[in-house]
Amino acid sequence: MTDHMIDSTLSELERYYDTVPRVGGARAEDFGPLTLFVQEGQGWQYYARPALGGSGDATAEDVQRVLSRQRELGVPEAFEWVAETSPSLRASVEAAGLYVHAHPLMVLEGAEEPPPHPEVRLVGPEDPLLPAAVTVPALAFSDPGTALGEAGPAELAAALADPSVETRRAHVSGMLTSGRTGMAAAVRGGVVLCSGQYNPVGDVAEVVGVGTLPSARRQGLALGVTAALVVEARARGARTVFLSAGDEDVARIYGRIGFRRVATALIAEPPAGAA
Repeated sequence: MTDHMIDSTLSELERYYDTVPRVGGARAEDFGPLTLFVQEGQGWQYYARPALGGSGDATAEDVQRVLSRQRELGVPEAFEWVAETSPSLRASVEAAGLYVHAHPLMVLEGAEEPPPHPEVRLVGPEDPLLPAAVTVPALAFSDPGTALGEAGPAELAAALADPSVETRRAHVSGMLTSGRTGMAAAVRGGVVLCSGQYNPVGDVAEVVGVGTLPSARRQGLALGVTAALVVEARARGARTVFLSAGDEDVARIYGRIGFRRVATALIAEPPAGAA
């Protein structure tokens, strides 16, 4: 991918990042060089990010104003942006006391479809496995990384007893019905071992929330789920498919099916243990 193509893609992703909260039910609050997206109903709690097409760099004082508003609203104190597009923002959020996580930002190259995995299938809005499919990523992300872990089918069964699962199931079911998301899962013996989603906006789709039960890692399930999501997103008209990898090790895995790093996605939040 040439430098010109990367610049064009990053501009496309900026428009996506600004649009997806709006179509997801969030309102946008203007803070000059920053925009805060606030979810007005059930659903994903969004972030603050650089204003689309904004002029001027955000200062630490701008970041503090947004943080104060997030605290007032009781929403997560979170900022998300692309390092190469807004290079000065990291210094401002760090000066405001936030911790910054960096993630490889990757775009799918080539037209060849990745091979299917025999245990992976799409999940629909009325699928009986949908509750498990929306629960598995939470168990995965509570034990991050690619190493084998303890949580498995027994822990999944226990997690499914939580009443909040029905709220999440209903929300994702509605998104699936409306076409605002697509979902795939790796299923073995009737148990969901890995799942993930893609969220389309126009002809751009982001693969999100791909997580494997820690005890089922290192079997190619996440790659199989991602491949199924890519095929489905393209079948529904996506021209650009992208994702943010958890770390460099995960990025190398996604590279096997054609994803290439184009930039760095940054996420800022209060340091662990901060009140």
